[in-house]
Amino acid sequence: MKISALKVRPDALLATWSPEGHAVYPALWLRDNCPSAFHPQTEERVLDLLSLDDEPVLVLAEQTGETVILHYRDGHVSHMPVHVLAAHRPGRRAADPAAIAPRLWRADLTPTGLPRHAANRILENDCELRAWMQDTAAVGLSIVDSLDDRIDAGVDIACKIGFLRETNFGMTFEVVSKPDPNNLAYTAVTLPLHTDLPNQEVPPGFQFLHCLANEAEGGGSLFADGYALAEDLRAKDPEAFRLLSEVAIPFRFHDRDVDIRTHAPVITLDRAGKVSEIRWNAHIAATFDMPADIMPAYYRAYRAFMAMTRDPAYQLTFKLKAGEMIVFDNRRVLHGREAFDPSTGFRHLHGCYVDRGEFNSRLRLLARRTH
Repeated sequence: MKISALKVRPDALLATWSPEGHAVYPALWLRDNCPSAFHPQTEERVLDLLSLDDEPVLVLAEQTGETVILHYRDGHVSHMPVHVLAAHRPGRRAADPAAIAPRLWRADLTPTGLPRHAANRILENDCELRAWMQDTAAVGLSIVDSLDDRIDAGVDIACKIGFLRETNFGMTFEVVSKPDPNNLAYTAVTLPLHTDLPNQEVPPGFQFLHCLANEAEGGGSLFADGYALAEDLRAKDPEAFRLLSEVAIPFRFHDRDVDIRTHAPVITLDRAGKVSEIRWNAHIAATFDMPADIMPAYYRAYRAFMAMTRDPAYQLTFKLKAGEMIVFDNRRVLHGREAFDPSTGFRHLHGCYVDRGEFNSRLRLLARRTH
């Protein structure tokens, strides 16, 4: 884009962009974002906003090459790069390489249609790493295959993205049937579709489950797109959707060492009203405590969503093989497991989490390097 015209008002700069039209930049915004307001190395803002007049007066604007020079009545002169003005037009969000639109899916996504990427290519090539992460962000899950037969092979992939998220289960965790479990994942019983740790103030983002062995009878994996479930509920039962997105419910996990609780809605919306997070885990939803007069309607909404999670029309099922790792957005994709018989063979998954913020940061850095 190019600036085709500039017009000065005392309180604002009006720029005409070709071919996208007009933009208005308030004078106080321009002073707050003057290049001189930022530290030259850290790029953090060092300007004290209260040191400025309430209403700085702009008196002149002229473009020289790729810079717009702004003169103010108090004598201050700003040299604003054109690309900064283009990227930050008021009322529009700046472009974000991590803002990848979700591709909703239901049972139309089959195991053969899952994004699949080879571990060695992800580890060795930034373009391959970025392609895999973009697929995972769009669909909500992917398979990494051909991992080395060692326990930390999946962790190596996760660490290509960023720091691991530690929880009360540790930095990593073993999904095996074991005596004296403190979580249903450590048993052999069926696990209905759920998201992990909705009792946390901020639940973990992307989950990595590396299959080291899956020899037992049963133990198939089950997934569903929580965004698709929520949007279909919004379409067919708006009142149920409203209750699940507006009423916070208690979640609690407790054992001998921790007691972690929070209140949050099942469906979280962003500022634009789009679904941004699902918290669904009937096993650690605590006793509902909303007012009695809305409880019957809430139960109807909650049961309606639960029934959708049991509907095969939304489910993707397959059995992980040794050397494969499923990676999914825990705040979007629900996951579960069929029961298995530990007497018929060993089943062992090694897991860890990377938060969404780390994931998105890596996408932005990769966008700089791979253009």
